[in-house]
Amino acid sequence: MTNVLSFVILQSLFCITLLPLCYSANTLIETTCEKTQFVDLCISTLKSDPRSSTADVAGLAIIAADSAYAKANSTSNQIAVLLKSATDPKLIKALNSCLDSYNSILRVDLPVAILAINKGTPKVAVERATDAENEAQKCEDSVGENSTNSPISGSSKALHDLCGILQSIASLLL
Repeated sequence: MTNVLSFVILQSLFCITLLPLCYSANTLIETTCEKTQFVDLCISTLKSDPRSSTADVAGLAIIAADSAYAKANSTSNQIAVLLKSATDPKLIKALNSCLDSYNSILRVDLPVAILAINKGTPKVAVERATDAENEAQKCEDSVGENSTNSPISGSSKALHDLCGILQSIASLLL
């Protein structure tokens, strides 16, 4: 009986000790995300990453950038697969343009944004996030013009929105 009581007391103390940390992390995430255009996506994205429990605003920006990078990478792979089966010359041209845009996002925009956050130059991160956001939209517009039902619409929108979140969070560091 005393072992059970000791365990309950120990577990209660442990939870009480960590509660402020969890509450603090959730509060930072929520107050940060309220300053973005896509509040729900921001909260779910940041909370899904275990690093967010101890992150400051710069750390949250890195998490947003990493999430955008992962989405850009998966969308780029999706575009490459679509290109293999596409037969419409206009759609092929649009998808090739998208692939170029996504290569720029993956090789320049998001890596430079992450580096800028780490180096304490958030203005550069905001610029790169804005460029990545615009590139994703340009791709969607291009494919949408050449297809009545864009095969990458959801992925492009998700990347656009994640880059918008990154841009907003990085702006808080200015």
